[in-house]
Amino acid sequence: MKKADVVLGAFFGDEGKGKLIDYLSEKADVSIRCAGGNNAGHTIVVNGQKFAMHLIPSGIFSGATAVIGNGVVVNPKVLLEEIEIVKKAGYSTEKFVISDKAHVILPYHIEYDELEESIRKNKIGTTKRGIGPCYSDKMARFGIRMEDFVSPNFPEVLKQNIENKNKIFEIYGKEKIDYKKVLKEYTEYAKSLAPYVKDTVSLLHNSLTDNKKLVCEGAQASLLDIDFGTYPYVTSSNTTIGGILNGCGLSAKNIGEVYGVIKAYSSRVGEGPYVTELKNEIGDKIRELGHEYGTTTKRPRRCGWLDLVALKYAMRINGFTAICMNHLDTVGKLDQIKLCVAYKDKEGNVTTDYTTNTQKLEEMEAVYETFKGNFDISGIKKYSKLPKEAKIYIEAIEKYLGIPIKFIGTGPDRNDMIIK
Repeated sequence: MKKADVVLGAFFGDEGKGKLIDYLSEKADVSIRCAGGNNAGHTIVVNGQKFAMHLIPSGIFSGATAVIGNGVVVNPKVLLEEIEIVKKAGYSTEKFVISDKAHVILPYHIEYDELEESIRKNKIGTTKRGIGPCYSDKMARFGIRMEDFVSPNFPEVLKQNIENKNKIFEIYGKEKIDYKKVLKEYTEYAKSLAPYVKDTVSLLHNSLTDNKKLVCEGAQASLLDIDFGTYPYVTSSNTTIGGILNGCGLSAKNIGEVYGVIKAYSSRVGEGPYVTELKNEIGDKIRELGHEYGTTTKRPRRCGWLDLVALKYAMRINGFTAICMNHLDTVGKLDQIKLCVAYKDKEGNVTTDYTTNTQKLEEMEAVYETFKGNFDISGIKKYSKLPKEAKIYIEAIEKYLGIPIKFIGTGPDRNDMIIK
């Protein structure tokens, strides 16, 4: 029986997971998205054509069965727009499947998301796409699953939920949700999506029994995990290895390789502590060289040096077996490159252990090692052909972590990859 390989972001997201997922999906039979919603984006380039997908698994462009797992929260309108994009680009959606257990984002979730963020004293920087409130309803057992969405019971369940949310909106002076309008619009969405809704747990396990290869796509990244991230500046789901298992129904024994994806520097969107952030011209230069603007929000990303303290933490909680590094070409354009190898607190104590205590993180100072830049890796296909300076940088990271950097991205296309 084959195993399911997993791709996870190691920092705050936007590491370029889609590129590795797309590469692995070429040889996979099934590609699974396990968590998050349309607050996350995977940008991949296929034959020179760029696709920014927020819900549909990247594997759909490789002909794999593309599965939205039960851990995902689905905005039906956004999903149907993506289905149309895939079809217009000439790709098939015949092997696209949605878990019957996935929860549905509805208009009141988006309104509630905006309301919550407006009354927070310390803003989180939510995308205001209804992700958190949908997960809240799921845990409070008010949620509407896909199996409910496409069933005759949908009108009654929707009515109860809108009545409950309207009571809250009334208290805060917000406009109430129009039940009849939502019902009419979303009933049409349900009809369009119904053919894709299946029992995906059985599908995945039957695929493994049939010796098929599976790839699980992580969304966001480890330091945004609801439990293990920089709480409360996190997303609303488990974006680490546990979220993969809970988000699709596979068991621990079904997992094969676990790849952590990083950039040769780091970035963050939204609020929250960020020890290696560069609030200077170097950070601005990295942002422009790396085109660091959000796939989902278009917001400029905060940029900084690669943080090995945080990366070691992500490796521990996820069990990374290897690393995929993107944007090595970006830092190669800089005169010097720095790696954070430890933190120093305000008392002068040095540690290599990461903390998710946001107050402590705000007080930490990065301890750096400096490496030479000014190298060009464009067009290189073999590790042996990389410039000496690039190898020194890579091997310093490998030594610190004790695991290999197996994949090295050298450009935007799926084929711009060195495999060690």
